[in-house]
Amino acid sequence: MPDRLVVLYRGNRPPATGLIERLADTVYATEEELPYLLPGADALLAWVTITPAIREAWPDNPEKAPRWVHAASAGVDSFLFPALVEDPGVTLTNSSGVYNEPIAEYVLGLILALAKDFPGTWEHQQHREWRPHQSETISGRTALVWGTGPIGRAIARLLRAAGMQVCGAGRKARTDHPDFGTVHDSATLHSALAEADYVVLAAPLTPDTRGMVDAPVLAAMKPGARLINVARGGLVDEEALVGHLAAGRLAGAALDVFAQEPLPAESPLWDMPGVIVSPHMAGETMSEREGLIELFLDNLRRRAEGLPLRNVVDKRRGYVVDSNPPPL
Repeated sequence: MPDRLVVLYRGNRPPATGLIERLADTVYATEEELPYLLPGADALLAWVTITPAIREAWPDNPEKAPRWVHAASAGVDSFLFPALVEDPGVTLTNSSGVYNEPIAEYVLGLILALAKDFPGTWEHQQHREWRPHQSETISGRTALVWGTGPIGRAIARLLRAAGMQVCGAGRKARTDHPDFGTVHDSATLHSALAEADYVVLAAPLTPDTRGMVDAPVLAAMKPGARLINVARGGLVDEEALVGHLAAGRLAGAALDVFAQEPLPAESPLWDMPGVIVSPHMAGETMSEREGLIELFLDNLRRRAEGLPLRNVVDKRRGYVVDSNPPPL
């Protein structure tokens, strides 16, 4: 049992607090309370993950810092600050796996909404206007999924099942990937962008990927293509994206994440034709909280029994690299 587990929450505490408390000496902290409760804790469950509070509350003395941090999210960019990354005694785990299918379903829904112009149909309905119009088919269209981790693979499988042609973009090129078939690296990325009708971002936000969808990448995309981002807003140069959308070079975009969240009211993205804005909810489902806590409890039991943890993050790369042991 950890000497002390701090649970960082905002608004509502996680479910199954009774189970957590039976397995660990548990205290609960808001973001404001964290600086007072984190020093000396053995473990941290970050039920809130997109926050500067963890970085700001992290003890200056490494001996006072937690030895294990678990993120209730797949993305861990908020945790990749030097004091945590450079301390070899701190293990970081995430919630990879919980969001795979929900985000894949959301991406398919966004592609269908764009291709069938559901937003336009709903707008006509609000005005009681009867306007039949032709829509696009997605069968046979090409989707480039940028990010070949578990979420990207789930997206690829679902889009392929819907009849789309799918390829991937990642660190290493290959032609025999079980979900993507072809995976492009930087050497062939621009040629792949030129062929893709939809570019789907599913990569983690790391120092290497921040701003990766910049003006040259957008210019390399196929005229009339659409961009979908369900990863992190920091992957995209939003000013360059607005420019390409305004010029009509891209047909549209579906954006669930943004450089600044909530998206400022003055952002032109709110009103641009062909753009769908959603409030960072691609992975949120009615069963999300239960899945997140089940994974954390599994790891909490593993740690108490000295077993390998699931979803150990390579802190230098910013994502899970090695295969995980099965659930208990």
